[in-house]
Amino acid sequence: MSFLPVNPEPSETDLAEVFKQARAARGRAVPAKRASEDLMRVSNPIPFLVFLAFAAAGWFMFGAGVQAGSGAGVGGFLGSMFLGWVIGSTFRIAAQWEKALIFRLGKFHTIKGPGPFFMIPFVDAMRTVDTRITTLDIPRQQAITSDNVPVSIDGVIFLKVSNPADAVIRVQEYRHAIRQYAQTALRDVIGNMTLDQILTDREVVGEKIQRLVESETDGWGLEVAAIRIQDIELPEDLKRVMARQAAAEREKRANITKSEGDREAASNLAAAAMTMAESPGALQLRTLQTLDGLGQSSSNTVVLALPVEVMNALKAVPDFAEALGGAKALKAPAPPLSAPATQAEREVSS
Repeated sequence: MSFLPVNPEPSETDLAEVFKQARAARGRAVPAKRASEDLMRVSNPIPFLVFLAFAAAGWFMFGAGVQAGSGAGVGGFLGSMFLGWVIGSTFRIAAQWEKALIFRLGKFHTIKGPGPFFMIPFVDAMRTVDTRITTLDIPRQQAITSDNVPVSIDGVIFLKVSNPADAVIRVQEYRHAIRQYAQTALRDVIGNMTLDQILTDREVVGEKIQRLVESETDGWGLEVAAIRIQDIELPEDLKRVMARQAAAEREKRANITKSEGDREAASNLAAAAMTMAESPGALQLRTLQTLDGLGQSSSNTVVLALPVEVMNALKAVPDFAEALGGAKALKAPAPPLSAPATQAEREVSS
């Protein structure tokens, strides 16, 4: 009896490796897709129409000889087709967003387009350049911030060719070159900033990288429209620490808000107590209002141990006792005055 092997569940390390391979495959697929888009050109029917026109004219002139099997007729017909193909290849069309660089015998001659233009066959060579804004991905880079925190950052470049001649002649592959410059600038900028600055000021990071790239690529015929940071990946232990810090900060704000509410409530209660103390009937009205609120439910039973009037009378007892003591002190007789001393008593005392 045999048992089939059971595949164990993938671990977190295996899943991370799978995601990493998927991102790498996506990064390889994007340049291939863009290369296919670069090969897309506007259809040019002019060479085919010129070829048909010359072929029809050759058949009209040498068709009888071709049917008779004459060598001159066949040669003339083939010559007319070849001439139509050569003349038709001189007509080219550039799209509205394209510029065509003409190299005559290997030397740069002029820029053509957009629209139809002519080339000299076997002498001129053409290189088309897309002048639209294109996007270039900055591969994920491992960098260390100024406060010694390792981070992984990727971004995107918005690029436009402003001078096609400089972009093609001065740089071998301007897309690859500017991507390499952006990677280097990204590491330099991240190394001079703290983690808090990177997380809060992504636009500032992109602007600093853009200034560095523009200064390095000056004269390449390229215009960097913008550079933006896409994703910032932090270590897992740092993410947990930041989550605890955020939770503690939220709890701190909640406690502060609660204490401020308690303080305002105490102030309001003190003001209400002073108002009730100044108005003798206010406390009684408040008591009646509380009883009315409790009486809406039949399950509540309210028992008053002492009426409010008795409580007020008990509060007035100390004042009444103090007033009574003062009255008795006023009614008490004054002590008798002593008689004046005689001459004999004064002599004895002396």
